[in-house]
Amino acid sequence: MNKVSGVSRWFYLLYLGNLAWLPFFDSTAGWADWALVAAVVAVFVPLYVLSWRRPDRVRWWCLVPTVVLGVLVTPFNTGAAVLFVYAAAFAGETESRRVAMRWFVGLTALICLFSAVSVVPLPYRLWGLAPSLVFLWLVGLVQAETAERDRDAAELRIRTARVEHLATLAERERIARDLHDLLGHTLTAVIVRAQLVAADPARAAEEAAEIERTARAALSEIRNAVTGWRSASLETELEAARAALTSLGVEVVVRRDEDLAIVGSTEHELALALREAVTNVVRHARASNCHIAVEARDGELRLVVADDGIGSRGPEGNGLTGMRERIAALGGLVRRTCSPGTTVTIAVPLEVAT
Repeated sequence: MNKVSGVSRWFYLLYLGNLAWLPFFDSTAGWADWALVAAVVAVFVPLYVLSWRRPDRVRWWCLVPTVVLGVLVTPFNTGAAVLFVYAAAFAGETESRRVAMRWFVGLTALICLFSAVSVVPLPYRLWGLAPSLVFLWLVGLVQAETAERDRDAAELRIRTARVEHLATLAERERIARDLHDLLGHTLTAVIVRAQLVAADPARAAEEAAEIERTARAALSEIRNAVTGWRSASLETELEAARAALTSLGVEVVVRRDEDLAIVGSTEHELALALREAVTNVVRHARASNCHIAVEARDGELRLVVADDGIGSRGPEGNGLTGMRERIAALGGLVRRTCSPGTTVTIAVPLEVAT
C-alpha cells in the first residue's frame, strides 16, 4: 500500500467500516460496542500510517501489532477480521513471497478458528468472517505480486547501474591507456628530435618540420582515442619504430611473417603494445641494436622486441602495466626478460589473432 500516494492511501481506511456492521444491526449493542470500534480505529490508523512512513519497520511496527489487535477484537466483533486483510497486505508488500504465503496461511487459520470460537451468534459470525477470508488472499496475493515486481525492477536498476559503472570504468581505463601510449611515444619522439637539434643546429629546419608533423599526428590520434574511433596499424607502427630508433643511431632489424592476416582488434592492441615497447627502448635502453619480430609459433602470434641495451630490473611502469591489461583482454600474456638487454614478448592465441 505504500506504492499508493496521496488521498488514495486514506481511501483504503474505508474498509474499517466493517467494524460498524455488527453494532449497527445488533439491537442489543450498546455504547461499549461502539467504544470498541472507536478504540480499534484509533489504534490501527497510526499503524497504517507507519506502514508507508517507515517501510523498513513494517513487520514489527505494523504487521504484528495489527494481527494482535485482530486476535483481541475479532472474538467480540467479527468485522474486525478486516484487520487480517490489512495484515495480509502488509505481509505481501514487505515480505518475500514464501514468507508472505506463510502469513496468509496463518491468518486464514485464525479466521477459521474464530468461526468456531466467537461470542457473535451464527449466521452473523460467518457474514463477518467470510468476506475477510476471501479478501485476505485476493489483497495479499496482489500485494505480493506487485511487491515482487517492484523488487525485480529495483534489482534490475541496480544491475544496470553496476554495468554502466563498470563500463564507465573500463572506458576510463581505455582512454588512460591510450593517452599514455600516445603521449608517451610522441613526447619521447619530440624530446629526441629536440636534442638532435641542440646537438646539430644545421638540422634545425628538418627536425622542426618533423616535430610539427609528429605533434599534429599525435593531436589527431588523441582526438580519435577520446571518441574511441582510433584503430592503430601494426605496419604503421613498425615503420614509426624503425624511424624513431634509426634517428638515435640504433640498428633495427624487423622480421615479419607476411602470410599472417591479423584481425583488426588484435592488430590494434599489438600496434599499441609495439609502440610502448619501442618507446621504452628509446627512453631507457641506450641500445645499439634492436630486433623486432612478428611471427606465428606454437599456436601463438608473437610480437618480440629485443634490444642489447643496459636492461632494467626495476618495477614496471604504467606503460607495461597497460600493455599487460590490453593483451590479457585478448587471452594473451606479456613476458619481459632483462638479461642481457631487454626482451619483451607479447603472445596472443592464433585463434584470437587471425
